[in-house]
Amino acid sequence: MKCLELNPDSFKKGSPAEQWDYDSTKRSLDELFSLAGQYRGSESYTDLLKFIRRFRRYSPFNAMLAHTQMPGARYVAPAGRWKKQYGRRIITGRRPIVLLQPSGPVMFVFDVSDTEPTGDAPQLPLKVSDPFQIRSGSVRNELDQSIENAKRDGISVISQDAGSQLAGSIRACRHKGFLDYTFTEGPHRRSISIPVRYEMLLNFKHSKETVYTTLVHELAHLFCGHLGTPNPKWWPDRRGLNISIREFEAESVSYIVCARLGIDNPSEEYLSGYVKNYDEIPNISLYCILKAGFLIEKMGKRPMKPRKELLKESA
Repeated sequence: MKCLELNPDSFKKGSPAEQWDYDSTKRSLDELFSLAGQYRGSESYTDLLKFIRRFRRYSPFNAMLAHTQMPGARYVAPAGRWKKQYGRRIITGRRPIVLLQPSGPVMFVFDVSDTEPTGDAPQLPLKVSDPFQIRSGSVRNELDQSIENAKRDGISVISQDAGSQLAGSIRACRHKGFLDYTFTEGPHRRSISIPVRYEMLLNFKHSKETVYTTLVHELAHLFCGHLGTPNPKWWPDRRGLNISIREFEAESVSYIVCARLGIDNPSEEYLSGYVKNYDEIPNISLYCILKAGFLIEKMGKRPMKPRKELLKESA
C-alpha cells in the first residue's frame, strides 16, 4: 500500500483565525489544557479566573501556573522573602511551585501553608492570612496612562457623546493622520509619529471606573487578534472567530484586569451567567487571554516605550 505523504500546509484553512489556530508553537499553552481538559468545564474555568484575580502580586501567567500546580494556594513567595519579611521557614520536604522569572528562566515559591514560624516570627499581615478579602477599588491613573500608551499601537481614543446604553467600541480604520508618542530614552525625551490604525470611542459621561472597564474590554478585542494585526509579533491575527468566542475572550480579559484592581464590572455577571447555562466554555485561546491581560495591566501602570519595529523605522 502506498504511503500518503502529509503536507502540514494542506490542513490550513482559509481564515486568518483558522491559520493561526493551526500554529502549534503559538498554541502550545492552549493545546496543553485542551488535551488535559483541565479548564474546559465552565466552573473550573471561572475558578481559574477568580484565582488569577486574587494573586495580584504576580502576572496572570504566573497566577495560572500556580493554580495548575496548587489550586488551593493562598499566598506564595520565595523562601528568602518568607524568612526575611515574615520570619518563616519552609517545612522540610514541601514541594515548591515553579513560576516564570521576569529576568531569568524560573523561580521557586512556596505557599503559606508550606511554611512555619520561627521563634521571632511576627504576626502575618492580612494580605497573607486572608489574601482573598473583598476590596473596593477605584481607577486612579490607570485610565489616562492606558490612553497614552494606546498611541504606541496607533489607537486613537475619541470621546463619544452617547446615551447611557452606549459605552464604547473599537474599529480598524484607514490611515487618518498620525499620533505623536513621547517617551523617555536614557536621559532624553523623544517623540515619534505613529499612523492611526484604530479608533476607539469611549463614553466619558460614565464614571471613570466604567470608562476604564470599557477601554479594557475593547483593548482585549484588539490584543486577542479579533480585528487582525499590523504585525504578528505584536499580537496574532485571529479574524474569523464567531461572536461568542470573541465576547467570551474579551469578557475574560476584562474580568482579570478589572478585578485585580478591585473594580466591580459586568464581566463577572456575564461569566457567572455562562456557567449557569453551559457545562463547557467556548473554544477560546487561554494564551491570548492571559497575554492580553498582562499587556493591558502594563499599559495602566507606567509609560511604555514604542514598539521596536517603529523605533527602527523612525531612526
